[in-house]
Amino acid sequence: MITGSTSGIGLGIAREFATAGYAVGFHGLEPDGVEISTAAGLEFGVPTFFSNRNLLSMESIEKLVRDTEMNLGPIDVLVNNAGIQHVANIEDFPVENWNNIISVDLTAAFHTTRLVLGGMKKRNWGRIINIASVHGLLASEFKSAYVSAKHGLVGLTKVTALEGASYGITANAICPGYVDTPLVRKQIADQARLHHMTQEEVIEKVMLIKQPIKKFVKPESIGALCIFLASDHAELVTGTAIAMDGGWNAQ
Repeated sequence: MITGSTSGIGLGIAREFATAGYAVGFHGLEPDGVEISTAAGLEFGVPTFFSNRNLLSMESIEKLVRDTEMNLGPIDVLVNNAGIQHVANIEDFPVENWNNIISVDLTAAFHTTRLVLGGMKKRNWGRIINIASVHGLLASEFKSAYVSAKHGLVGLTKVTALEGASYGITANAICPGYVDTPLVRKQIADQARLHHMTQEEVIEKVMLIKQPIKKFVKPESIGALCIFLASDHAELVTGTAIAMDGGWNAQ
């Protein structure tokens, strides 16, 4: 089950798992989510299921997990990917936005984890992969809620790894820098108009200014790392926060 998997990073991860033969539980708020899930199932020949449950509600999260398990069977691999963002300085940060970001980016991952962990322990196997961010390792101004949530997600990952260690369960966080998604591409175009720069200049001098390697992370690259972390080869990789950020956090 992959939260936030009908677009962007989550869709890239979902497609990699489907390519590898996994049954995939899709989730998201995209209006054509059912079609995205069904198309992936037909393309890769795997069972799929789609849910648009709201991650702001604990009851909805419980229904998401229950519905996914009813349609696909026990959840052996959980990918907490869903996230939202808002940018503002602390004194002007809307309280509602703070609450929503913490709820979706951190609290929802706690609930999905607690709901699948018991079954994983009974089966003595499981993989929990949290898509954090380079902002789970470092901070940037004007992103107080997002940075707090992603730091918290890295902490939750470590605790989950410790509690799952005796049961064949691993938990890891992936911490990407900027990822090449339609949303980011729109931001580049907007920044180019705002600053009277070319899109190439925006990428190098604005978006990726903190990255030594001036390239965006590909969603499928994050998906490939997820596939490795879900494999038996990664049975001793747990409690880690793996940066995929072009060297950002090396500075």
